[in-house]
Amino acid sequence: MSFSRRAFLAAPLALAACGPLPQPFRGRPGEVARRLARPPGYRVAVMPGAGVLLTDGDAETLSRAVAEALAGQEIPAVSGEALPLDWRLLLAAEREGGNVVPRYALRDADGQALGMLVGRPVAARDWAEGGEAVLRRAAAEAAPNLATLLARIDAQRRTGDERATGSGPPVLRLIPVRGAPGDGNRSLTARMRERLAGFGFAVQDQADGAQYAVSGQVTMAPGASRAVQRVEIVWTVSRRDGQDLGRVLQLNEVPAGSLNGLWADVALVVAEEASGGIRDVVMNAGGFAGPAAAPAAAAPR
Repeated sequence: MSFSRRAFLAAPLALAACGPLPQPFRGRPGEVARRLARPPGYRVAVMPGAGVLLTDGDAETLSRAVAEALAGQEIPAVSGEALPLDWRLLLAAEREGGNVVPRYALRDADGQALGMLVGRPVAARDWAEGGEAVLRRAAAEAAPNLATLLARIDAQRRTGDERATGSGPPVLRLIPVRGAPGDGNRSLTARMRERLAGFGFAVQDQADGAQYAVSGQVTMAPGASRAVQRVEIVWTVSRRDGQDLGRVLQLNEVPAGSLNGLWADVALVVAEEASGGIRDVVMNAGGFAGPAAAPAAAAPR
């Protein structure tokens, strides 16, 4: 069988131009400035917790309000489900006498605690019945302090972690493949790890320090007849700031039930075909600087 039909979509890069304002420090930023004067290296997914003391609808309203308030502070933030490299801002609240105190817990993509912020108390009745106006006011009050907390954590990481400054090979988090029958999840993940390492990526399991993430999803469906199954494999490449850079799509039909056990050489063929598309997506996003892509010729076969 062959997975030779492959397609990838790469998102264009947007470049911001400098305006005609005076720039007295241009060309002389200093060593720390070189590492800090760029957009935030993360995206924040705002997620309401079970203990937020609100209805589900109001909890979603608060989540959206916090994400919008953070965006107003130039923090890349979204409300809802997190992508593999997103930081998580978990919302909660506690009763203190006649008040409710909002709490904001920040975690990285590996679930490690980064910091916490305690918001301004709100009258318990207002919290429960005040609706969108009260929740947006709470979000607006917390956003500047959250932005300061995030900036401090990001600056510490950028100056303390050499990989976060962009030196060395691109660091890529490989998410275990999901949805495959038999030993497909394990075999596809292992073969893809080998292929991407051969292309010069530093491949790791954890999110901390990764610049890119790759996740694979397998979908099995009935084929044109009972004798075959349709196999669809989608590899999604994303960046730490939440940008979906592209997808590598593989489609094929196989004898029904043939992948319910060991994938063996099938996993190798799939990884060989898809890994080149993943490399191209990252290259188009600037992940490899010029000759750094050379190891591709030596990728294991």
